[in-house]
Amino acid sequence: MICVSLAGPKLEDVRAAMARLDFVELRLDLIQASEVQVEALVAGHPNCLVTCRPSRNLDDGARQGLLCAGLRAGARWLDLELESDLVWRDALLAQARKTACRVIISHHDHEGTPSRDALSALRQACFSAGAEVAKIACLVRRPQDSARLLGLLDEPEPTLVIGMGPQGRLCRVLAPLLGSPFTYASLAEGEETAPGQLDLRTMQSWLSRLRDLTGEDPA
Repeated sequence: MICVSLAGPKLEDVRAAMARLDFVELRLDLIQASEVQVEALVAGHPNCLVTCRPSRNLDDGARQGLLCAGLRAGARWLDLELESDLVWRDALLAQARKTACRVIISHHDHEGTPSRDALSALRQACFSAGAEVAKIACLVRRPQDSARLLGLLDEPEPTLVIGMGPQGRLCRVLAPLLGSPFTYASLAEGEETAPGQLDLRTMQSWLSRLRDLTGEDPA
């Protein structure tokens, strides 16, 4: 399954993209939308993931308001950072538990990929913080980094592993075939929301090729 990450910034572009996609991530820190507009976006789509990364343009109160708007409208997924303020995060977790929303607790390392033991500890920290799905995204500098990330999928707990940077693209493609609940893609080339993110058409093409080789269905 592929989740297409949408960043706008124009609301009309996001709305048009959502109309033709099955699964979307709304990067509310990058989309120019009010709480009312966020509610309308999420209410009109059956499979939305909402997240709002820390931003110099939004304080925690504004971020919480946008995420709560998504939850009220029926978001299926909520992504919160492991490093976020505990009180802030717990308030959103409580709101999510009142709905059918599944919670992702995520950790992003833009410097590199830690040891396997450190990665395992980070994943466990995500679950201890209230995750239903853990997400570990790390900058990949060499193939062994991808191997360590993908090794996290050998455990039964649902985990998203993301390789960031050009060297991380293989990890992004292989992860859903090895047990990751889904992977991310951009709507088109040049609209990436993270380093190393493939566009939807390219991701679909690679997954289709791998499906033909392995007999697995990555969709």
